Amino acid sequence: MFVHKLECFSPPFLSSHLISIALERKKSKHLLLCFLFCLSFSQFLLSTCFSFSNSTKICSHGQCLTLLQLKKSFSIKNSYSDYFELFQLPSYPKTDYCKEGSDCCPWEWVSCDWVTGHVIELDLSCSWLSGTIHSNSALFCFPHLQRLNLAFNNFSGSSVSAGFGRFSSLMHLNLSYSGFSGLISPEISRNRGSEFARDGFDSLVQNLTKLQKLHLSGISISSVFPNSLLNRSSLISLDLSGCGLHGRFPDNDIHLPKLELLSLWENSNLNGNFPRFSENNSLINMYLSFTNFSGELPASMGNLKSLQTLDLSDCQFFGSIPASLENLNQITSLSLDGNHFSGKIPNIFDNLRNLISLSLSWNNFSGQIRSSIGNLTNLYGLYFSHNQLEGAIPSPENENGFSSLSFVCLGYNLFNGTIPSWLYTLPSLVELDLSHNKFIGHIGEFQFYSLEKIDLSMNELHGSIPTSIFELVNLSSLKLFSNNLSGVLETSKFEKLINLTYLDLSNNMLLLTMSVHSNSMLPNIQILDLSHNNISGILSWNVGKDTLRYLNLSYNLITSSMSVLDLSSNNFGGMLPHCLGNFGKDLSVLNLRRNQFHGTIPQTFLKGNSIRTLAFNGNQLEGQVPRSLINCRELEVLELGNNKINDTFPHWLGALPKLHVLVLHSNHFHGHIEFSKIKSPFMSLRIIDLAHIDFEGDLPEMYLRSLKAIMNIDEGNVTRRYMGDTYYEDSTVVTIKGLEMEFVKILNTFTTIDLSNNKFQGEIPECIGNLNSL
Repeated sequence: MFVHKLECFSPPFLSSHLISIALERKKSKHLLLCFLFCLSFSQFLLSTCFSFSNSTKICSHGQCLTLLQLKKSFSIKNSYSDYFELFQLPSYPKTDYCKEGSDCCPWEWVSCDWVTGHVIELDLSCSWLSGTIHSNSALFCFPHLQRLNLAFNNFSGSSVSAGFGRFSSLMHLNLSYSGFSGLISPEISRNRGSEFARDGFDSLVQNLTKLQKLHLSGISISSVFPNSLLNRSSLISLDLSGCGLHGRFPDNDIHLPKLELLSLWENSNLNGNFPRFSENNSLINMYLSFTNFSGELPASMGNLKSLQTLDLSDCQFFGSIPASLENLNQITSLSLDGNHFSGKIPNIFDNLRNLISLSLSWNNFSGQIRSSIGNLTNLYGLYFSHNQLEGAIPSPENENGFSSLSFVCLGYNLFNGTIPSWLYTLPSLVELDLSHNKFIGHIGEFQFYSLEKIDLSMNELHGSIPTSIFELVNLSSLKLFSNNLSGVLETSKFEKLINLTYLDLSNNMLLLTMSVHSNSMLPNIQILDLSHNNISGILSWNVGKDTLRYLNLSYNLITSSMSVLDLSSNNFGGMLPHCLGNFGKDLSVLNLRRNQFHGTIPQTFLKGNSIRTLAFNGNQLEGQVPRSLINCRELEVLELGNNKINDTFPHWLGALPKLHVLVLHSNHFHGHIEFSKIKSPFMSLRIIDLAHIDFEGDLPEMYLRSLKAIMNIDEGNVTRRYMGDTYYEDSTVVTIKGLEMEFVKILNTFTTIDLSNNKFQGEIPECIGNLNSL
């Protein structure tokens, strides 16, 4: 009588929280859960996607017209494209494939009763629909409807109206991630007035007496849990995750013998104790994470013998784990992390041999891990971090045990001894976190190259870094800081780690030597911390040219011959370090243009420095121009534009004999440009940009007479070249005719003066006519 038709089913794990975690890979544990949930629900999805066969009975003309009217009430817009792609959900505009005047029963999104011709199913899930469903929508003109799926569309502004309560034959209702919001309409309770907005959800459930599956995930109905749901003995699947449920979940025993799925997660204001099920239950998956459920776990949870997934993470449960948990011998995923559990972990693992994911992190467990954990040969993820566990880590029951183990996160505990040798032989290991423990001894050699993240920081490990680490081509994060590691590292060893974004080797005793062919190591590094080591000599390592966000080389023995430091056009922030003006006698170029630095420019430029170019344009620097710049006798380019510097004209810069470029535009300079006591100030200046400042008074005739570099230049006798040297050519950003222009190279014959947008007054000095090389 019936055939299966694949529908876009919305499994309960597709909450906004988990989707954002999966997109940003914020926690590897949740990535693992995504994988496990997809795996565990794949068969469930197919088995529950019922639809009815195309009918030999022709759909009535009235039904066809109503369906076409429904189609016309929506527009087509793919609002969930990221979700569809992430979870590989089939999606397309289903309503495009129907024609006016044809029989509606063969339409893909419609199923009919083969005897009566009545429309009994509408599957519009993942159909790119957009619009508002009002209480008088054509949707509610199908009184014989048994299954309705509107999941993953965009019906923003719609509320769950009275129409849904009219489907007295409805067995399946799926509105997940469809944009419904607000309180369930009080019209659902007929003739009882607006006071029923508060318990409209309960009224809706009471009307749907044949309900088997109710999925309202992510639609924010903001209601208390409807008690009448617990009286629906026909209920098979209940997903109310991310709905804004509040109040208290009923404390009475649950007698729902057919219920296989209970998903209430991400309802942070929903209180209650762990639900009590009778022995006569079929529960397979329970998700209560990110709710306010609390209390101790009851021994009755051992009744859930069909349970495969139990997620209680980030709740308020406390106490010890009941021994009855060992009865859950079908369980594949157990997540108790982020609670207040305490005491020793009971010896329950002998019977839990189907476990794939085991997460007890962020609790107060103490004592040792039971050796029976070695029986969990199917384990994929082991998460025990942030507890008070101690002793040694147990070994698998045989040499091939843990062959599927990919995530081992045991950080922030009290484990001691050497790192178990079997951890180095795991063929599928992706992440290893043993940080903040008391491990001693050497780091062994890894036998496989699947690792992406290693964190062994804050232990008591010693010896050298094993060579196998530098063969891990997929490695993105390596944290070995705060150990006693020693030895010499050649920069060439890092050449295969092209995916590394985070490297922290700080607080060790490492030496670093520069290799001849190591000028382009770590091209994607974002965070590099080598501080507190024994690194000495010359450091000229080109890393993370376009990616580096944090660099710490402090507390080493580095002697630098660095001549150019160009960090321009990044997002560096904070205040400039006080050592900036004492960066070594060889530094000639310091380019910090277009960043987010704030505060003042340090007053620490010492005598005898070799600085030729200072570029601070496009930050948020304030205060005054540091007077110690007078010590920069080699300075040719000074660029301070587009900041918040508040000062008078720095006339004393006129004593710098080689200053060619002075850019001060778009700051908070003020006052008159006073006369200088220097005999011939600014004699070498060729580019002057004082635009968009509040200077006032007469134009500075004295300075205009001193600009010898802009007077009577015989370009025919001047060798044209670009400012800079063979390995770094200067650039600048100046205002010309009111527009900012960037010159990536500065020709030595180029001259310009811009004094626009100030408050100068009086006569224009005749000496401007002498600047005939402008």
